[in-house]
Amino acid sequence: MKKIRKAVFPAAGFGTRFLPVTKAQPKEMLPIVDKPVIQYLVEEAVAAGIEEIIIVTGRGKRSIEDHFDYSYELEQTLVERGKRELIKEVRKIAEMAKFVYVRQPQPLGDGHAILCAKEVIGNEPFVVLFGDDLVDSKVPAIGQLIKVYEKTNVPVIALEKIDKKKSKKYGMIESEKSEGRLHLIKNLVEKPDPKHAPSDLAIIGKYVLTPDVLESLEHAGKGKDGEIRLIEAFRLLLGKVPFYGYEIEGKRYDTGDKLGFLEATIDYALKRDDVGPGLRQYLKKII
Repeated sequence: MKKIRKAVFPAAGFGTRFLPVTKAQPKEMLPIVDKPVIQYLVEEAVAAGIEEIIIVTGRGKRSIEDHFDYSYELEQTLVERGKRELIKEVRKIAEMAKFVYVRQPQPLGDGHAILCAKEVIGNEPFVVLFGDDLVDSKVPAIGQLIKVYEKTNVPVIALEKIDKKKSKKYGMIESEKSEGRLHLIKNLVEKPDPKHAPSDLAIIGKYVLTPDVLESLEHAGKGKDGEIRLIEAFRLLLGKVPFYGYEIEGKRYDTGDKLGFLEATIDYALKRDDVGPGLRQYLKKII
């Protein structure tokens, strides 16, 4: 079993739910307090042992590359002003891992974005983290999936229990057998009507994948919307390769949703020593 070293971050979408701010700024760069969402996710991957970060970008995403690069002019200015702690904070961003950028010429689906990184991934297992799913947990969420993979050696999908009324927003799984938080997946259904949802277990944007998933993606074909979907590759492999789902331990935020983004910002801010006390007093005052 090969060690998982690489993480793929699809980041070429338009971020339409956050227009107009995402017209000129990637949604992945929207800040939770003073750190962009994508940095939280990269830190999650690195904390789980990932060494190489592969970010799939598109038009207008240059600021992501700049963020994870060195900024010599900024560092020099901070040196001149004696702000050494800030220098360390800025410099460590570029030193977290090896960063590789791949261009997705057109937004043709999450599966297509992953295929764009195929040559960089190579013939080894890898993880995928989507920018809308931020999890506050003691053990990194993607690390929880990696631990399952190390025992099973097959693909692992992150799950969250939801109210079935919200099933139209998620891919949902049908379980063949379950043991605590671990579920052997029998079937996957994309955004079903609540009446037809096979369970209350929703798929969230964190995966451990194996090379055969890439092969399956190449044969998945385009859907009616012209996009290649990762879930279709999973369906092609079901019955040939075991798939596991794991209910992530921790609090998950949908930062691609305006309310979810605000909730994450408030909760993360409240935990901080610099802004937490003041924010707590302000919230008590206005509520």
